[in-house]
Amino acid sequence: MPRTKGDHEARRRDVSAAVWQVMATRGFAGLTLRAVAAELGATTGLLTHYFPTKRALIAYALNLLEERTIARPRRTSEPGLSSVRDALLDILPLTPEATDSNRIWVSSWDAALSDPELSADYARKYAASRDRLRERVLAAQELGELPPGDPAQIASAAQAFVLGLVVQALFDPAAYPRDRQVELLGAYLSRLGGSTAQA
Repeated sequence: MPRTKGDHEARRRDVSAAVWQVMATRGFAGLTLRAVAAELGATTGLLTHYFPTKRALIAYALNLLEERTIARPRRTSEPGLSSVRDALLDILPLTPEATDSNRIWVSSWDAALSDPELSADYARKYAASRDRLRERVLAAQELGELPPGDPAQIASAAQAFVLGLVVQALFDPAAYPRDRQVELLGAYLSRLGGSTAQA
């Protein structure tokens, strides 16, 4: 019988699930056609229809990671400092799902740094994230909850802080449990907001 579009989409969903499971359990370094095929219970030959090269598999995995990251439930709040806080909390590995996503992101950096095209794509993604954060910072400034100044620079510093906290929490989860991460972020934002009185 000829394959239908539904069959193809179902197979793609199965492949996506297998790619995600391999990344979650083995890290990005363990992402190979052989590993995905084993997870899928298929042959590597079948996967070459989807990924003719290792680089195609990597590109697909990165897109899948971005899609899942974007699709994660997000905190919502009114514009202001609480909105900035929520955006940064959404990045931290505070849940098992967020921990998996962050572990995969961090483990993928090596592959991205060794490939100029992927590196440029990562730079674009992080810049887009900073732009979204800058809009929240600007709204908080307009409400007087953050000090005046370049909102892009404030957003860049906040992004750098939270990404550094992500890495520490992944490498030493005992020292940086959920409550500790939230506490550290709160202290950072308090210092940032507290400078409004000195501005």
